[in-house]
Amino acid sequence: MLTAKDIMTSGALTLSPDSEVSVAAKLLLEKHLNGVPVVDSEGTLVGVICQSDLVAQQKSISVPSFFTILDGFISLSSSDDFEKEITKISATKVEQAMTPNPVTITSETSIEKIADLMVEKKLYTLPVVENGKLIGVIGKEDVLKVLIKS
Repeated sequence: MLTAKDIMTSGALTLSPDSEVSVAAKLLLEKHLNGVPVVDSEGTLVGVICQSDLVAQQKSISVPSFFTILDGFISLSSSDDFEKEITKISATKVEQAMTPNPVTITSETSIEKIADLMVEKKLYTLPVVENGKLIGVIGKEDVLKVLIKS
């Protein structure tokens, strides 16, 4: 049975949290990548920045809905969600635009589990982590290559 270690890209490209968003966008486009792991100075995975994170910067802001009772305002949506949306839209650094605490896999994760995660959770960049450190990455193309070899 194939596992992550059989198809992952070791020594994958990474970005630091303080990289400029424009640098991330350029890297994703030039290398034809869906996403790139974000690691701190110790090599610990802190997030993933994907094309969808950067596209989200172009969306319109959904203003929270309120209603009033006895001259008081009650929000119908979370102010935390609104603040996160504003932060992502106005991001200049990768840390502000990335998805923090991403779903990760280990080198022993089966190809079936990887495919399940990609399909069910719409995750197309899966960091491979051992002891909190990034050791590789698997993208949807890595899984598709397995189909070609079959």
